[in-house]
Amino acid sequence: MARMTKAQREWRPGMKKKRRSTRVLFASTVLTLEAGVALFATLAVFGLYRESISPALIFLVGGWIMAVCILACAFLSKPLGYWIGWAVQILLILLGFVDASMFVVGILFAACWWYAVTKGASMDRDNALRDAAQARWEAEHPEPDAEH
Repeated sequence: MARMTKAQREWRPGMKKKRRSTRVLFASTVLTLEAGVALFATLAVFGLYRESISPALIFLVGGWIMAVCILACAFLSKPLGYWIGWAVQILLILLGFVDASMFVVGILFAACWWYAVTKGASMDRDNALRDAAQARWEAEHPEPDAEH
């Protein structure tokens, strides 16, 4: 028999599925896209500056940035994940000093990050209010038994 996850072991008939955070979804999407941007930026810097910057350093820094972007997604259920995300935004903007086009890319992704975090949090608050209203309505209007 396959091992069950904690959520599977704790599930009981009639339990409602917990709503996933829109903020986490939006923020992880931005961070994952930034990992792709970091990959292409690494390749661009390698192609343009491999004579003046060590290729090992280029790929080490690029790989580190990609890893931080992906690993930050795992921490988005805690405030630390958002601090790491903001650090990534600053780092991408600062990469403009290596290649000027990264100023534009970094600023645009920082705007996307800000929107994902603020709008996602707003949507999570709205969903919580909607869920509470639905729970109150269901408590006030119980369903009749199907057997009667």
